[in-house]
Amino acid sequence: MTMMYYSTNKSTPAVTLKEAVVKGLAADKGLFMPAKINKFDNEFLENFDKLSFREIAFETAKKFFAEDVPEDKLQEIVYDTLPFDCPVVKVKDNIFSLELFHGPTLAFKDIGARFMARLLNYFLDDNDEVVNVLVATSGDTGSAVANGFLKVPGIRVFVLYPKGKVTAIQESQFTTLGHNITALEVDGVFDDCQRLVKTAFLDEQVNERMLLTSANSINVARFLPQAFYYVNALARLKELGVDYEKVVVSVPSGNLGNLTAGLMAREMGLPVQQFLAANNANDVVYEYLQTGVYNPRKSVETVANAMDVGDPSNFVRILDLYGHSYERIADVIKGYHYTDDQIKATIKKVYRETGYLCDPHGACGCQAVEDYLHNGQTGLFLETAHPAKFIETVESVAGKDLIHIPGKLKAFMDGEKKSIPVDNDYEKFRDLLINS
Repeated sequence: MTMMYYSTNKSTPAVTLKEAVVKGLAADKGLFMPAKINKFDNEFLENFDKLSFREIAFETAKKFFAEDVPEDKLQEIVYDTLPFDCPVVKVKDNIFSLELFHGPTLAFKDIGARFMARLLNYFLDDNDEVVNVLVATSGDTGSAVANGFLKVPGIRVFVLYPKGKVTAIQESQFTTLGHNITALEVDGVFDDCQRLVKTAFLDEQVNERMLLTSANSINVARFLPQAFYYVNALARLKELGVDYEKVVVSVPSGNLGNLTAGLMAREMGLPVQQFLAANNANDVVYEYLQTGVYNPRKSVETVANAMDVGDPSNFVRILDLYGHSYERIADVIKGYHYTDDQIKATIKKVYRETGYLCDPHGACGCQAVEDYLHNGQTGLFLETAHPAKFIETVESVAGKDLIHIPGKLKAFMDGEKKSIPVDNDYEKFRDLLINS
């Protein structure tokens, strides 16, 4: 029996996985959620430290997708998604980093973007219509999605990014590709880019002319595969002899897709004792966890730019997952927030004390762990991007010439920028889409 996916707004019929992936956003503006969460069995958790990352990812993927994708094809998709590792690295006695930057664009979003590209390609195998992927990015999403879908037949990608608010290296990773990738430089902030994308999905005129889907974490095929590395992380900690049932996981939090995937893994039975949501100055989630009041607002620019989100899309999924209970959410997630100066101070302190170099996002996660840990717990923070992607910020506080720029980043930086300037105006954006 196939898994069905319902809208968080619950005012439109449930759909199949294929429909959820191809549509991206529900007709009633809600986000899709799986109708049930299949649990890990005890035998798997007792022995998962003996499995490889790929094997763990496949077993996790089966809990979500095996009812809709043949197992041999699902294994092929998972294994092809993950030709790289996401290692757990010891930073100090009771604090570890989960390094998620070993993929082709050196950011955690490679996992979800590569999986989604392969799953969408599988679902469109017998479809002659071109699929147009719209993605808003505050930094790393654009590069991961663009590279994940580059040259995939039958798919065009439009990457919307805020002018002047992503690093030069991040920008080079999606503006130099060409082929089926179009970069749109929006005169606004990330929330404006996200608004343009969401409005297009609900525009009947656009949808009559084009088949649209999203590769932001609003798409179930983007956010659910991120559960893979949470399960693998606890397996690797168990392998190292850590009491994996006393682990606190700290997640640098922007649009909340990453945190939501971790919460899904916990609901599947992964024994994470506590989640920490580490915000930068965009502290909407922190404020909610303190007060129970959700007050979205315009994002502000920070050195941890991938988290510069003032109205995180996946918040509705967290509400749905816990029955809109503030008490349950505030019990599972504790919030922290840090200014630019605090983020920079953490990068400097961690490097001087341990020799480990955090990027600005990982620094938020690391500091939250430092601030929370007690009673013999082990802390795990997500290092979501390679520090070379933020070389100016990192070396300005930790020291010059510390970072070796990987060859794959240099290749992007040497490419020619090709982007189209776009006003922060939906009518003009719609015309551009329809006439492209």
